[in-house]
Amino acid sequence: MKVTVGMMHYRRDPRTLFKAYAYAAAAKMEGVDFFYFTPGRVDLEKRTIVAWFYEDGAWVERETSFPDVIYNSGGSVSEKTDEVIERLFDEIPYTSHSVGDKVTVYNRLLKGRLFAKYLLPTHRVRSEDDVLDKLNEYERVIVKPTSGAKGIGVVYVEQNGDDFVTIEQTERSLFTRREFERWLEQWLEMEDLLVQPYVASRTKAGQPFDFRLHVQKGGQGQWVMTTIYPRIGQAGSIITNLSAGGATNELKFFLEHEFGTEAYDIARELEVFALQLAAHMDEVYEENFDELGIDIGLDPHRKFWLYEVNWRPGQPMLFRLELDVVRNMILYCKYLAAHYGQNKWRAQ
Repeated sequence: MKVTVGMMHYRRDPRTLFKAYAYAAAAKMEGVDFFYFTPGRVDLEKRTIVAWFYEDGAWVERETSFPDVIYNSGGSVSEKTDEVIERLFDEIPYTSHSVGDKVTVYNRLLKGRLFAKYLLPTHRVRSEDDVLDKLNEYERVIVKPTSGAKGIGVVYVEQNGDDFVTIEQTERSLFTRREFERWLEQWLEMEDLLVQPYVASRTKAGQPFDFRLHVQKGGQGQWVMTTIYPRIGQAGSIITNLSAGGATNELKFFLEHEFGTEAYDIARELEVFALQLAAHMDEVYEENFDELGIDIGLDPHRKFWLYEVNWRPGQPMLFRLELDVVRNMILYCKYLAAHYGQNKWRAQ
């Protein structure tokens, strides 16, 4: 019996989301029936969906029954769709599960202990005094939103005599103490913030860098390594995100250029770290994640520091890896369909 996978997204038309075509193509190659749908086209009473199917070179709409597995690719946009998403979740396995905000991830991994030594001390900012205290403790800190993404709102802070220096992307600012406290106070009125010590993960040329470790579950339900690539920020910047002007490179070339004879060992350590952390995430959340994007820095002492864990990491932006990501997801959907009825999946 064929497995049916429904790709759920908030966009109404799959023609506006190019990756929908890639998933439809991979599903066909793997013998999986595939359709695209939005929560707004679900009829919970009739247990039907008006969905999009890719047939004979075009997307066509028709009514269909519920799928075996849902690839929940996009979030909700209203309370009405929230209800649909929750009702479907109660009886159909979803591929993706949220890890929560940055503080949630930190607390889970801290409690799990196995990766605690790689965690940057992370503290919620409840007043400007919290940042000032951590500046006294660490000398240089990073302040950022608890739920930020793509490096947006990440600010480097250091004290220089009686003044305070901040860097956001490549913009450098100088504040008096009173100005700095007021600036923080205004920021806190708009967002929840956290503060961490700054890690000097920089290239020989002084550019900030980190590693994105992209892992997925495959057809056997086990974690597999999709890719590892460095992200290198602009000179004078403190973030590496590609969306903020950062660049990337082939891992082997980057490691050999920066670390010489240590390159091979670092590459292997990165891979082991990624797969072991992903398995540990399943344990500490009592959840089964499908895909994670793990960002880590490497300080001057060659120590790994975990920056962030993303549960929707997006497609790798290099080396034509898009189809690898898509194929792994389809194979994992087949695995989910085969095992969900036996163990109710999330309780495994």
